[in-house]
Amino acid sequence: MSDVTVFAGHCGSGKTVVAVNYAIWLQKRHGGAVLADIDTVNPYFRASDFARALGDAGVRFVVSELAGSNAEAPGFPPAAAAVFDGGPAVVDAGGDDRGALALGRLAGSMPSPPDMLMVVNMYRPLTENARQVAEYAREIEAAAKLRFTGICNNSHLGADTREADVAASLPYAAAVSRALGLPVRMTAADSRFAAALAGKCEGFFGLRILSAAR
Repeated sequence: MSDVTVFAGHCGSGKTVVAVNYAIWLQKRHGGAVLADIDTVNPYFRASDFARALGDAGVRFVVSELAGSNAEAPGFPPAAAAVFDGGPAVVDAGGDDRGALALGRLAGSMPSPPDMLMVVNMYRPLTENARQVAEYAREIEAAAKLRFTGICNNSHLGADTREADVAASLPYAAAVSRALGLPVRMTAADSRFAAALAGKCEGFFGLRILSAAR
Protein backbone atom coordinates (compact mmCIF):
# COMPACT_ATOMS: atom_id res chain seq x y z
CA MET A 1 0.00 0.00 0.00
CA SER A 2 1.04 3.62 -0.52
CA ASP A 3 1.21 6.29 2.19
CA VAL A 4 -2.46 7.12 1.56
CA THR A 5 -5.15 4.46 1.30
CA VAL A 6 -8.70 5.42 0.33
CA PHE A 7 -11.69 3.16 0.93
CA ALA A 8 -14.67 3.98 -1.27
CA GLY A 9 -17.71 2.15 -2.53
CA HIS A 10 -21.46 1.86 -2.45
CA CYS A 11 -23.38 2.95 0.65
CA GLY A 12 -23.62 0.02 3.04
CA SER A 13 -20.59 -1.81 1.69
CA GLY A 14 -18.94 -1.59 5.10
CA LYS A 15 -16.07 0.65 4.07
CA THR A 16 -16.09 2.56 7.38
CA VAL A 17 -15.52 -0.59 9.43
CA VAL A 18 -12.73 -1.64 7.08
CA ALA A 19 -11.14 1.83 7.18
CA VAL A 20 -11.22 1.93 10.99
CA ASN A 21 -9.65 -1.51 11.30
CA TYR A 22 -7.03 -0.72 8.68
CA ALA A 23 -6.04 2.54 10.39
CA ILE A 24 -5.59 0.71 13.70
CA TRP A 25 -3.58 -2.00 11.93
CA LEU A 26 -1.31 0.66 10.41
CA GLN A 27 -0.86 2.36 13.76
CA LYS A 28 0.27 -0.85 15.42
CA ARG A 29 2.82 -1.58 12.71
CA HIS A 30 4.10 1.83 11.70
CA GLY A 31 2.81 4.44 14.15
CA GLY A 32 1.64 7.93 13.24
CA ALA A 33 -1.52 6.71 11.48
CA VAL A 34 -4.29 9.15 10.61
CA LEU A 35 -7.89 8.44 9.63
CA ALA A 36 -9.81 11.15 7.77
CA ASP A 37 -13.57 10.75 7.58
CA ILE A 38 -14.74 12.80 4.59
CA ASP A 39 -18.16 11.18 4.28
CA THR A 40 -20.52 14.11 3.70
CA VAL A 41 -23.39 11.89 2.56
CA ASN A 42 -24.35 9.70 5.50
CA PRO A 43 -24.13 11.42 8.90
CA TYR A 44 -25.71 8.46 10.67
CA PHE A 45 -22.98 5.86 10.22
CA ARG A 46 -19.57 7.45 10.28
CA ALA A 47 -16.06 6.76 11.47
CA SER A 48 -16.76 9.16 14.37
CA ASP A 49 -18.87 6.37 15.87
CA PHE A 50 -15.56 4.55 16.39
CA ALA A 51 -13.70 7.53 17.87
CA ARG A 52 -13.09 5.78 21.19
CA ALA A 53 -11.48 2.73 19.58
CA LEU A 54 -9.37 4.94 17.33
CA GLY A 55 -8.24 7.08 20.24
CA ASP A 56 -7.39 4.05 22.38
CA ALA A 57 -5.24 2.74 19.52
CA GLY A 58 -3.46 6.08 19.11
CA VAL A 59 -4.86 6.87 15.66
CA ARG A 60 -5.24 10.57 14.91
CA PHE A 61 -8.77 11.23 13.72
CA VAL A 62 -9.86 14.04 11.39
CA VAL A 63 -13.60 14.56 10.97
CA SER A 64 -16.20 17.24 10.35
CA GLU A 65 -17.30 19.19 13.40
CA LEU A 66 -20.88 18.23 12.51
CA ALA A 67 -20.27 14.49 12.48
CA GLY A 68 -22.97 12.63 14.33
CA SER A 69 -25.41 15.53 14.10
CA ASN A 70 -28.70 15.50 12.24
CA ALA A 71 -27.31 17.71 9.50
CA GLU A 72 -28.03 16.31 6.07
CA ALA A 73 -24.66 17.42 4.67
CA PRO A 74 -22.01 17.75 7.39
CA GLY A 75 -19.33 20.33 6.69
CA PHE A 76 -16.16 19.23 4.93
CA PRO A 77 -13.24 19.19 7.41
CA PRO A 78 -10.57 21.63 6.13
CA ALA A 79 -7.97 19.81 8.25
CA ALA A 80 -8.44 16.71 6.14
CA ALA A 81 -5.81 17.87 3.66
CA ALA A 82 -3.24 17.81 6.48
CA VAL A 83 -3.38 14.03 6.63
CA PHE A 84 -1.21 13.91 3.52
CA ASP A 85 1.69 15.77 5.14
CA GLY A 86 3.35 12.58 6.35
CA GLY A 87 2.79 9.20 7.93
CA PRO A 88 0.32 6.55 6.82
CA ALA A 89 -3.12 7.99 6.15
CA VAL A 90 -6.48 6.30 5.66
CA VAL A 91 -9.44 8.06 4.04
CA ASP A 92 -13.03 6.92 4.57
CA ALA A 93 -14.79 8.35 1.52
CA GLY A 94 -18.51 8.90 1.21
CA GLY A 95 -20.70 6.37 -0.54
CA ASP A 96 -21.31 6.47 -4.29
CA ASP A 97 -20.34 9.29 -6.63
CA ARG A 98 -21.92 12.02 -4.46
CA GLY A 99 -19.74 11.03 -1.55
CA ALA A 100 -16.66 10.95 -3.77
CA LEU A 101 -17.04 14.64 -4.64
CA ALA A 102 -15.30 15.59 -1.38
CA LEU A 103 -12.49 13.25 -2.33
CA GLY A 104 -12.18 15.05 -5.64
CA ARG A 105 -11.57 18.30 -3.76
CA LEU A 106 -8.74 16.61 -1.88
CA ALA A 107 -7.12 15.00 -4.90
CA GLY A 108 -4.92 18.01 -5.57
CA SER A 109 -3.52 17.90 -2.03
CA MET A 110 -2.12 14.40 -2.41
CA PRO A 111 1.62 14.24 -3.11
CA SER A 112 1.07 11.17 -5.28
CA PRO A 113 -1.91 9.05 -6.38
CA PRO A 114 -3.22 7.02 -3.43
CA ASP A 115 -4.20 3.40 -3.28
CA MET A 116 -7.97 3.54 -3.69
CA LEU A 117 -9.83 0.34 -2.95
CA MET A 118 -13.35 -0.35 -4.15
CA VAL A 119 -15.14 -1.93 -1.17
CA VAL A 120 -17.77 -4.39 -2.37
CA ASN A 121 -20.42 -6.46 -0.64
CA MET A 122 -22.19 -9.18 -2.60
CA TYR A 123 -25.05 -9.21 -0.10
CA ARG A 124 -26.06 -5.56 -0.55
CA PRO A 125 -28.72 -4.47 -3.05
CA LEU A 126 -27.39 -2.80 -6.21
CA THR A 127 -23.92 -4.38 -5.90
CA GLU A 128 -24.92 -7.99 -6.30
CA ASN A 129 -23.02 -8.58 -9.53
CA ALA A 130 -19.89 -7.40 -11.32
CA ARG A 131 -21.78 -5.26 -13.85
CA GLN A 132 -23.42 -3.19 -11.12
CA VAL A 133 -20.12 -2.75 -9.29
CA ALA A 134 -18.38 -1.63 -12.48
CA GLU A 135 -21.00 1.06 -13.06
CA TYR A 136 -20.56 2.43 -9.55
CA ALA A 137 -16.78 2.29 -9.86
CA ARG A 138 -16.82 4.45 -13.00
CA GLU A 139 -19.11 7.01 -11.35
CA ILE A 140 -16.95 7.19 -8.22
CA GLU A 141 -13.74 7.58 -10.23
CA ALA A 142 -15.23 10.45 -12.23
CA ALA A 143 -16.32 12.30 -9.09
CA ALA A 144 -13.13 11.58 -7.14
CA LYS A 145 -10.78 12.44 -10.01
CA LEU A 146 -8.87 9.32 -9.01
CA ARG A 147 -8.68 5.76 -10.26
CA PHE A 148 -9.25 2.62 -8.24
CA THR A 149 -6.15 0.49 -7.76
CA GLY A 150 -7.73 -2.61 -6.27
CA ILE A 151 -10.74 -4.29 -4.71
CA CYS A 152 -11.63 -5.01 -1.10
CA ASN A 153 -14.12 -7.85 -0.84
CA ASN A 154 -16.09 -7.09 2.30
CA SER A 155 -19.11 -9.29 1.61
CA HIS A 156 -20.99 -9.81 4.84
CA LEU A 157 -24.40 -10.13 6.46
CA GLY A 158 -23.69 -8.11 9.57
CA ALA A 159 -23.84 -10.02 12.82
CA ASP A 160 -25.27 -13.03 10.98
CA THR A 161 -22.17 -13.50 8.82
CA ARG A 162 -20.65 -16.96 8.84
CA GLU A 163 -17.45 -18.34 7.32
CA ALA A 164 -19.48 -19.95 4.54
CA ASP A 165 -20.96 -16.57 3.57
CA VAL A 166 -17.51 -15.09 3.05
CA ALA A 167 -16.29 -18.18 1.18
CA ALA A 168 -19.35 -17.99 -1.10
CA SER A 169 -18.41 -14.44 -2.09
CA LEU A 170 -14.97 -15.33 -3.47
CA PRO A 171 -16.21 -16.14 -7.03
CA TYR A 172 -18.13 -12.84 -6.96
CA ALA A 173 -14.95 -10.97 -6.01
CA ALA A 174 -13.09 -12.70 -8.81
CA ALA A 175 -15.79 -11.63 -11.29
CA VAL A 176 -15.55 -8.03 -10.06
CA SER A 177 -11.79 -8.24 -10.47
CA ARG A 178 -12.16 -9.31 -14.10
CA ALA A 179 -14.79 -6.64 -14.82
CA LEU A 180 -12.65 -3.83 -13.42
CA GLY A 181 -9.28 -5.21 -14.49
CA LEU A 182 -8.06 -4.80 -10.92
CA PRO A 183 -6.70 -7.25 -8.34
CA VAL A 184 -8.54 -8.29 -5.20
CA ARG A 185 -6.16 -6.71 -2.72
CA MET A 186 -8.06 -7.59 0.42
CA THR A 187 -10.75 -9.94 1.68
CA ALA A 188 -12.03 -8.40 4.89
CA ALA A 189 -13.92 -10.53 7.39
CA ASP A 190 -14.26 -11.23 11.08
CA SER A 191 -10.80 -12.10 12.41
CA ARG A 192 -12.28 -15.25 13.97
CA PHE A 193 -12.56 -16.65 10.44
CA ALA A 194 -8.84 -16.29 9.74
CA ALA A 195 -7.87 -19.94 10.14
CA ALA A 196 -10.72 -21.16 7.96
CA LEU A 197 -10.40 -18.57 5.19
CA ALA A 198 -6.75 -17.53 5.00
CA GLY A 199 -5.88 -20.49 2.80
CA LYS A 200 -8.82 -19.89 0.47
CA CYS A 201 -8.24 -16.26 -0.45
CA GLU A 202 -5.34 -13.90 -0.93
CA GLY A 203 -4.96 -10.88 1.29
CA PHE A 204 -7.20 -11.96 4.15
CA PHE A 205 -7.65 -9.01 6.51
CA GLY A 206 -9.17 -9.78 9.89
CA LEU A 207 -11.66 -7.27 11.26
CA ARG A 208 -11.41 -7.04 15.04
CA ILE A 209 -13.76 -4.09 15.51
CA LEU A 210 -17.12 -4.85 13.92
CA SER A 211 -19.39 -2.31 15.60
CA ALA A 212 -19.16 1.01 17.38
CA ALA A 213 -19.11 1.28 21.16
CA ARG A 214 -22.40 2.53 22.52
